[in-house]
Amino acid sequence: MSLAEKAAMFPDKPGVYLFRGERGEVLYVGKAVSLRSRVRSYFTGAQTNKVQALVRRAADIEFIVTGSEVEALILESNLIKEHRPRYNVLLKDDKSYPYIKVTVQEIYPRVFMTRTQPRDGSRYFGPYPGAGAVHETLRLLKKLFPLRTCRQNRFRNHRPCLNQHIGRCLGPCGGEVDPEQYRAMVREVLLFLEGRHAELVRNVTRKMEQAAAELNFERAAELRDQLQAIEQVVAKQNIVSQRLENQDVIALARDGNRGRAVVLEIRGGKLLGHQSLNLKGIEERSDAEVLAAFIKQYYRESGFIPPELLLAVSLGEEQALIGEWLSIRRQSRVRVQVPQRGRKRDLVRMAEKNASLAREQMQFERNADEALADLTERLGLAETPVRLEAFDISNIQGTQTVGAMVVFMDGKPAPAEYRRFKVQAERGPDDYASMKEVVTRRFTRAREEQALINSGQLSSKEAKFNVLPDLVLIDGGKGQLGVAHRAMSDLGFIEIPVYGLAKEEELVFAPGRKEPLPVAADSEAGYLLQRLRDEAHRFAVTYHRQRRTKEGLRSLLDEIEGIGPRRRRALLMAYPSLDALRAASVEELSHKPSMNTKAAQAVYEFFHGTSHPQ
Repeated sequence: MSLAEKAAMFPDKPGVYLFRGERGEVLYVGKAVSLRSRVRSYFTGAQTNKVQALVRRAADIEFIVTGSEVEALILESNLIKEHRPRYNVLLKDDKSYPYIKVTVQEIYPRVFMTRTQPRDGSRYFGPYPGAGAVHETLRLLKKLFPLRTCRQNRFRNHRPCLNQHIGRCLGPCGGEVDPEQYRAMVREVLLFLEGRHAELVRNVTRKMEQAAAELNFERAAELRDQLQAIEQVVAKQNIVSQRLENQDVIALARDGNRGRAVVLEIRGGKLLGHQSLNLKGIEERSDAEVLAAFIKQYYRESGFIPPELLLAVSLGEEQALIGEWLSIRRQSRVRVQVPQRGRKRDLVRMAEKNASLAREQMQFERNADEALADLTERLGLAETPVRLEAFDISNIQGTQTVGAMVVFMDGKPAPAEYRRFKVQAERGPDDYASMKEVVTRRFTRAREEQALINSGQLSSKEAKFNVLPDLVLIDGGKGQLGVAHRAMSDLGFIEIPVYGLAKEEELVFAPGRKEPLPVAADSEAGYLLQRLRDEAHRFAVTYHRQRRTKEGLRSLLDEIEGIGPRRRRALLMAYPSLDALRAASVEELSHKPSMNTKAAQAVYEFFHGTSHPQ
């Protein structure tokens, strides 16, 4: 049965549909009022290039019926978060955007930065555009509130830390503060993060006046200082409304297939800050489609949803539906509107101005897009590749051989996706066999992880190899390319294009072709492949150097009496280099795992005593 025939049998009911690829991976998630009508539309009439590519790749379609369109929206949002399908509009690198986490489920909650959001009962605020913005907010919180910062294992030691001694922590680890008193402070932290500063000021003022009335002047003075610090922070924020409103104002910037959503956060009538978040997968989508997809992802995990969203463009039919969904999440009415005049329209213009600045920044990034377009044309690819992977091998005379995999996303390095491999078999200087092993391990892991994801035993966020490349580059000529291509073919990954880039002459080869491909070394495509290859080489050499250093350190530690395998492993984990170990004192060494004073003394004397002259 063809996919078009299967779609014709879908029910005429609201729900969610999923396009899957040959290995079961989710390519696209969508929702519909009528599953049958919506999915059939993919196979009838003229379609965009992106839809045509989706249909070509799809091996199966599934559906899930829901009770209403709002339920379908909620399920669609959750499935997009879980699978991050390549054909959906996505917050770019969504899983790496930082959040502020408040562990409200703990007796003595903590506040810290995180890039993951497990369902553990905590409150999350964000996403923030980068770690710098999070650290600045945390710095303010530490100045305003004496929160604990220690991890759970340190907290369980019940030993007061330096922060308590200098008055920056209430000391819950030593039982110095009542849990309810501490939680009252955490509620004020939540008010601050939600932008409810006026309410926070009223709370602190009331407590200060109460302490003074009870003649507790020391406590009143502490609260006075805290109040002044809060008011200083609030005073720096621009007043945009006298009505003390809470609003988010959202505009969109586009430049080709790149997008950036700009969110102005207005809390208590003041401009608290703004976020500028990258989007991908927006080509051939209307502004309304892109903005609707962004709003669903942005507010899916948000710790605070304001009662009003002001938009630069209408969301069309989805606007009322998204307003209903946000109201359910907020548990009170959320208005979603596109103001046409007055003060609210002025706020939208401010967001649009910020979006215009974001567009200018995106234009500077366009070089990578041009290189990818040039690469697509010169290699005759059906689609512009998004994820490029390069592999390289590094060794010295066949010893301590390592492999490296680097990733470029949209033409730029994505270090969080890099992977390194310790080649398991020492074969002497055999780069071909080593390349085969590394490529085989990478794609075997991809197949295994996708099977675990499909069976529900692994989430996409936990997986490290399930995302497949659109193009693979091998550092080497025809020989290395041949073994890599055979390894991928043996595992069933024949649809992924793979090329080799030979050193010196910078020639690009494809499997089965004697002559190099028409990719000039000085072309945009050639420069892109060279940068990708060079980054793989750098990453491989760096890892190999680290292994050599550790191996040399391991040999030295084997000579020290009293340092067995367990202590050797502990020292290798603690000290990345010989210089770092040599600089350690006896006291420092004695506090490392598995070490004691006698063993620490032996290590110190080995490097500094007469038994081992330097």
